[in-house]
Amino acid sequence: MSEVHRDDTHVSHYLCIGCPLGCRLEVEEEDGEIVEIRGQSCKRGEVFARQEHTDPRRVVTTTVAVDGGRWPRLPVKTAGDVPKGAVVDVCRLLHGLRLEAPVAIGQLIAADALGTGVDVVASRDLPRK
Repeated sequence: MSEVHRDDTHVSHYLCIGCPLGCRLEVEEEDGEIVEIRGQSCKRGEVFARQEHTDPRRVVTTTVAVDGGRWPRLPVKTAGDVPKGAVVDVCRLLHGLRLEAPVAIGQLIAADALGTGVDVVASRDLPRK
C-alpha cells in the first residue's frame, strides 16, 4: 500500500488479490470517509479495496509440531480472516503448540485464536507412525 496526501484528501494504492487480474486500486478518502474507489475491473475489487483500507485481514497458514505422527509437522490454517495486525501473534501462538497424532483434516487446533473470533483448523490428515 502507498499513500498520496493532497490537503484533506488522501489517496491510498493497493494491489487487488480478489481475483487473478491483480488490479491496481486507488482509494480516495476525505475527512476519514471513502469518497471514491478506482481501478477495479470487477465488484470484488471494490469490496477488497474497502476492506483493505478500513480493516485489513488475512488468512494465516503455518505448521504446528506433532508428536507420534508420520510427519513431525502438521499444516494448519485459520478458518477465516484475522486482523492483519494479529497475524504475527497468531503465528507465535501456533508455534508454541504441540499436538499428538493422529489429527484429522478440519480438526479444531485452536478455538477463537487470541480472541479474533477465528478458529485454527488442520488442513490435512496426519496419521500415527
